[in-house]
Amino acid sequence: MTDVYDALAAPTRRAILDALAANHTEQTLFELLNRLRYDHQITLTRQAISQHVQVLDDAGLVHRRRHGRTVLHRFDPTPLAQIAQRWPLPQEES
Repeated sequence: MTDVYDALAAPTRRAILDALAANHTEQTLFELLNRLRYDHQITLTRQAISQHVQVLDDAGLVHRRRHGRTVLHRFDPTPLAQIAQRWPLPQEES
């Protein structure tokens, strides 16, 4: 399993998560490619985006499911919640 911190280290992977989180829906690789190009000015090949998505998938931040011939991707924030649990914010005194 890829470390979540390693997965988040690359700006392109963070942009992919931004693109998936902004829409709150499953997206195809083509939709991701277009969103990265127009919203984040990131121009990469489908193969390069696919490799970044694989790292995010290995870290548990992205899940893929096949729908016919299409692969749909969705963001899963659960690993980020685990980070917050590891280093919780200090409680304010009342």
